[in-house]
Amino acid sequence: MYPYGFYRFDPTMIILIPAIVLTLYAQSKVKSNFNKYLRVPTRRGYTGAQVARYLLDQNGLHQIPIEVASGQLSDHYDPTKRVLRLSREVHQGNSIASVSVAAHEVGHAIQHANGYAPLSIRNIVFPVARFGSSAAWIFIMVGLLIPSLGGLMNIGILLFGAAVLFQVVTLPVEFNASSRALKLLDANGFVMGEESKGAQKVLRAAALTYVAAMASGVAQLIRLILIRNSRD
Repeated sequence: MYPYGFYRFDPTMIILIPAIVLTLYAQSKVKSNFNKYLRVPTRRGYTGAQVARYLLDQNGLHQIPIEVASGQLSDHYDPTKRVLRLSREVHQGNSIASVSVAAHEVGHAIQHANGYAPLSIRNIVFPVARFGSSAAWIFIMVGLLIPSLGGLMNIGILLFGAAVLFQVVTLPVEFNASSRALKLLDANGFVMGEESKGAQKVLRAAALTYVAAMASGVAQLIRLILIRNSRD
């Protein structure tokens, strides 16, 4: 009997279709919203770097430097080095998208400083998830190709499950950072009126990509379990 997906149609692939559609929609949404509001300057005219610096200092995080990261949408807060990195267009831009993304990353820095529980859990899970996302498929493929080593597939599924757990824990972290960002922007007058609605669209679209990633991971995990069970 041939392994699923090698010499005949794999019916479990159907499980992935909704997640694939959601992923494509999320990617389209984040790009369209980001590009749209990247062209709309805020009335206050502050750059993403200026907003980030002000918000960091306001929350007692004077020691966290702000660096320029290469690439688009490469913005992130590094909890290991305690550095906030912004893409050039966010760092130097004074658009609604720029200040929204900058404030979102500050939200992560504040989470770290305050010991936000989901972020702490994510940081603990991250090393295992990073290893699992790459190594899992080696175990799974060997287990599929060599029936006598089928137990390796169970190890692969467990490793892949760790990667999915990371995606699940990431959701509250990202949603919380966006919520903090919107409150900080509004409270300090960096966005006003309709600008606030634009900031919400940018951050909600970005959050949708994490929902899509989690949905894809869960769907793939279910698929792998079904394949494993069909072999037993």
